[in-house]
Amino acid sequence: MSCYEIEALRLGLMNVLGTEDDHARQHAEQELEGHLDGPIEALANAETLAGIERHLDAALVDLEEEIAAADEDDPEYDYLRGRLVAVRDAERAVHRLTAQGEDVLAGLGEAHDVLHEAFPVDE
Repeated sequence: MSCYEIEALRLGLMNVLGTEDDHARQHAEQELEGHLDGPIEALANAETLAGIERHLDAALVDLEEEIAAADEDDPEYDYLRGRLVAVRDAERAVHRLTAQGEDVLAGLGEAHDVLHEAFPVDE
């Protein structure tokens, strides 16, 4: 069993962060072999946090549909539900990462304004 959403998210985050860990990338790609289509493929290839959020949301919808269609007596049913919890937790982590990045950006803008107030530039 594999958690395709998490492995695809790892690849997308490696793209966004510029991570050059070939071993981790190869491992994730192996886990996703034969499953790189739709939102999973888009998530694995995402190059922005906004793209990651969008494709992760689509992957969650697909996972929720898979769970809804699954038989509760299926031995994999509990795993699917656990996978949903893990992916939703990852989604919250990505939202926090985006919010923190936006806070850093806003702080840099404020620092820039303070510098110009303290040291006005004659135009």
